[in-house]
Amino acid sequence: MPESTANPRDAQPASFRIDSEPTKSVSAETPETVHLVSPPPAIESLPSAIESPPPAIESLPAAIKSLPAAIESLPPADPTLYAEDLAVGDVWQTEMRQITDSDVQAFADLTGDHTPLHGDQGSGSPYGKPIAHGLLGLSVLAGLGTNHPKASTLAFVAVEDWRFVAPVFFGDRVQARNEIVEIEPHGRRAVKVRWLRQLLDETGRVTQEGYFVTLVGSKARGRKKPR
Repeated sequence: MPESTANPRDAQPASFRIDSEPTKSVSAETPETVHLVSPPPAIESLPSAIESPPPAIESLPAAIKSLPAAIESLPPADPTLYAEDLAVGDVWQTEMRQITDSDVQAFADLTGDHTPLHGDQGSGSPYGKPIAHGLLGLSVLAGLGTNHPKASTLAFVAVEDWRFVAPVFFGDRVQARNEIVEIEPHGRRAVKVRWLRQLLDETGRVTQEGYFVTLVGSKARGRKKPR
């Protein structure tokens, strides 16, 4: 039998199959089939996650409701004290404050008091080292006592019988002690208060003491008259 002379390239190819389904022809008018991919499990779970928020979020309403009680449990702010709030024998003691060499230098520069007794070397000091200015200690005491108590002070009247009992050295920690020893009326809306003021070191030793006299306003003074 003679061999075929047909060109193999002219032969029609057989149907090509990649699975058990027969090959289908696609015309130009037929749109390509789009296969949607299933969303990942995390996205599928979003609706249920939104419907059921995490425990932390669910607990927010309860936490918000508990805020008033939490606020009420906070320590009260130090209120302003008026004449009606004060009594003889009341005592306040302040926090500690350290007296540094920078404090002493700044006070010397401010006042012009550069006495060698207060310098770095403390030359001439009977204590063998420099000491802070006595008036620096008095000023620190006045500042510490501003909020202990926080009184409705109208005027500073006098400093009486002030004594410098012991030195304050660089680095010492001090605090103020304030005690009411006398109250007397002053006009209709204020009282005159006599305070025993003491500057104590961290061992409790008195370094200086004396009396401050101030005017403290009454509660009625702060009230506005109705129009």
